[in-house]
Amino acid sequence: MNDTIRDIINREIEGIRSIPIDDSIIEAIDLIFNQVHEAGGKVVVSGLGKAGQIGHNIATTLSSTGTPSVFLHPLEAQHGDLGILQQNDILFLISNSGKTKEIVELLPLAKRLFPDIKSIGLTGHPENELGTQVDVCLSTGYPKEVCPLGLTPTTSTTVMTVLGDVIVVMLMKKIGFTKSDYARRHHSGYLGQKSREDE
Repeated sequence: MNDTIRDIINREIEGIRSIPIDDSIIEAIDLIFNQVHEAGGKVVVSGLGKAGQIGHNIATTLSSTGTPSVFLHPLEAQHGDLGILQQNDILFLISNSGKTKEIVELLPLAKRLFPDIKSIGLTGHPENELGTQVDVCLSTGYPKEVCPLGLTPTTSTTVMTVLGDVIVVMLMKKIGFTKSDYARRHHSGYLGQKSREDE
């Protein structure tokens, strides 16, 4: 049993190590910086199912570290919530397959409101619809799921989370986000108290 557990963990680690590290990551960071910190927009993250849960985490973590971001449910977007988009926002669309219908449809719908809206895709299949339509495509490297059926999003969502963390941390460095900046966004709770310990 322990050997099986160790194997699962090692396969997840291998998935992380296999993330393609290329210019697309820097391009995504620069695009977010330009649209949000220079042009005054926000990051609008969207994904469905497990990818949506990862997207919600990325959006809230960006917001808490100085880069305004919201999560937009792709189904609700088709029923009016698309109105959350504003000039200079940037879409961050997540789909492991790159074929998720509701995500693929979101970009042209957004472009009907703002034809010049910028977009980033996060996918395991850059060659599919999502990857070919966005301005910058981040690839997970399409790691094999540790699920014994090869179906349940497991390693793929781990890798998506890691790439989200890379974007967050690199943006914190790029904008010079400080502990006092963090404290102003965390009034309560353990992290809020910890961020104010030296004040």
